[in-house]
Amino acid sequence: MSDRNARIVEEFRANGGTVGGYFEGATMLVLHTTGRRSGREHVTPLVYLPDGDRFVVFGSKGGAPTDPDWVRNLEADREATIEVGVDGRVRTFRVRARVTRDEPERSELYARQVERRAGFADYVAKVEGIRTIPAVILERDGA
Repeated sequence: MSDRNARIVEEFRANGGTVGGYFEGATMLVLHTTGRRSGREHVTPLVYLPDGDRFVVFGSKGGAPTDPDWVRNLEADREATIEVGVDGRVRTFRVRARVTRDEPERSELYARQVERRAGFADYVAKVEGIRTIPAVILERDGA
């Protein structure tokens, strides 16, 4: 995990699931995946879109030309764990992921995220003609 991400995760945990600065007011979670090649745990802080009982994250990678590793890890192993702030406390849940690039579902979810966090529109502009940013739907086990 990069130093930047480690600081975000530390702040997230210390503040019951909230982070300030650039992420002030964003709904955030910490995703734990298993590396598809290494088998090691990877920890990634992400902004999410609440969708009923589901958590939706997007493989934007800041508009980079390739999907983030955590998306590829979830395509290889759909089982993961998330940490999320609930009533001022960080709670941990097992989730099952579904990576989708299917339309119109993906575009509808992405448009809702852009309404919440306008910066997500910039990522689409950066990858236009290169790739489609996937939506990753995380559903709690037993939900």
